[in-house]
Amino acid sequence: MQPAAWAIAASLLAAAPTLAQPRDTLSIGISQAPSTFHPNIDPMFAKTYVLGFTRRPLTAYGDDWRLTCIACEAVPTIENGGVVRETTPDGKPGMRVTWRLREGLRWGDGTPVTAEDLRFAWEAGRAFETGFGGAEFYRQAYEFLSDDPRTVTLRFDRVSFDAGSAGSFEPLPAHVERARWEADRRAYRSRTLYDTETTNPALWNGPYRITAVQPGASVTLERNAAWQGPAPAFRRINIRIVENSAALEAQLLSSQVDMISGEAGLPLDQAIALERRARGRFRFHYRPGLTWEHMDVRLDNPVLSDTRVRRALMHAMDRPRIVQSLFDGRQPVAATSIHPDDPMLDRSIQPHAFDLDLAKRLLEEAGWRPGPDGIRVNAAGQRLAFDLQTTAGNRSREAVQQVIQGMWRAAGVEARIVNQPPRVLFGETLSQRRFNGAVLFAWISAPENVPRTTLHSSEIPTAERNWSGQNHPGYVNPEMDELLEALPQELDAEKRRPMWARLQAMTYRDLPALPLWHRADAHVWPTWLDGVRPTGNQYPSSLWVTDWRVR
Repeated sequence: MQPAAWAIAASLLAAAPTLAQPRDTLSIGISQAPSTFHPNIDPMFAKTYVLGFTRRPLTAYGDDWRLTCIACEAVPTIENGGVVRETTPDGKPGMRVTWRLREGLRWGDGTPVTAEDLRFAWEAGRAFETGFGGAEFYRQAYEFLSDDPRTVTLRFDRVSFDAGSAGSFEPLPAHVERARWEADRRAYRSRTLYDTETTNPALWNGPYRITAVQPGASVTLERNAAWQGPAPAFRRINIRIVENSAALEAQLLSSQVDMISGEAGLPLDQAIALERRARGRFRFHYRPGLTWEHMDVRLDNPVLSDTRVRRALMHAMDRPRIVQSLFDGRQPVAATSIHPDDPMLDRSIQPHAFDLDLAKRLLEEAGWRPGPDGIRVNAAGQRLAFDLQTTAGNRSREAVQQVIQGMWRAAGVEARIVNQPPRVLFGETLSQRRFNGAVLFAWISAPENVPRTTLHSSEIPTAERNWSGQNHPGYVNPEMDELLEALPQELDAEKRRPMWARLQAMTYRDLPALPLWHRADAHVWPTWLDGVRPTGNQYPSSLWVTDWRVR
């Protein structure tokens, strides 16, 4: 054959369609590295997303924001007898809640998931030196009962309107973890097999198990041979951790990842710009949800302890302009942590308006006068300056941070940008209260979620509590504590409404955290993937991975 003929044949071969190969692997990009893989230590949504593939909680809120069973047979209610009101041994109103495990649940080593795994979780949670999150749940659950290997009953020392939700109370593999915990309860959080032997099959009871971890770089999941539920579509899922959002986008465009998780992926502004450039190559889904972007502030820093200073910081930010210019107006400005779609929203409370003159007057009243370089100082000569931190590599947050820095400077406030990788910021700086100023990040919650862990004074992380609790600002308000105790115990939704209004009024007045906006998550999927259903709440789409299918 002549050279020209070879060239023509080669070009025809290159242009000819090839037979489609079955897709049995999926590569997912996320923007944060989990600081731990233990489900009860260091809340971090990147970790929650990974664990959604590998573990089954008792209950979860789905994409319709309704409570559903994952590892249990039915959500306990008063109507079905799963929730029973009773009197506690000391004569107070209480309740008992019963969950029944689904048949066939097994850990990856073939060991059945039983009530003993929930007993271990309950015992470890009640031993507060362990440092589990959600400590109040375990404090209230004063007795554990089990009549058979699949039935668990907790007795609580109070009633609660969301009794059927198990929250973070979920099975832990007692047959491999209990001995480690019993050997040293305080050191357990650093000795758990979830971090020292992450690939141990006995830790995982979901459709997938973790088979490889490259710290800070990747997590490999493979089908769990012991899983007896619906079969997942993919033999392997590779989760690539790319903490720089520009690099994460580049990996998507170069096909190094097939999709980017909306739960821990691209910022909204970056996804909107990408959709304009790459329309047709991917599917974009924007899910408004219960994700509250805000800044926790260190309230025991004298610079920030005065409410007038925190109010000034709010009025000095033009949040509507930030949302419009960076996020195409798609994220509602927040008045408090309560989402606009939450039925308990008090619509009489409006977001703090941008008013630079008012911000300056408030700072003057608080004793802060302009210094020679424009930064305010107090009578002792102390500058109105503090650190402003966020997750390094998150291009959107870093842009917001720089805009806020400039807006605050116009009011005479110096914010020093000191960013850290997410695993350091969340695993150490926030959780152990090592920050001195403000930290920009997001909380994600469930519908009508009582914010006890972030607002109750008993939830301030301390070394004595092994750093459990999420009241990072150090907010102390006896009136708030009393309200947070009473609110969950009111079973009548209409009677809870004025209580929620009081909570919103107090947080609006006291500003233990500075609200920014309610975030919409941007999910980027390949055009050939179906069945992903983002929830818009604290439970990730990965919990329903068995519904994911290749077109």
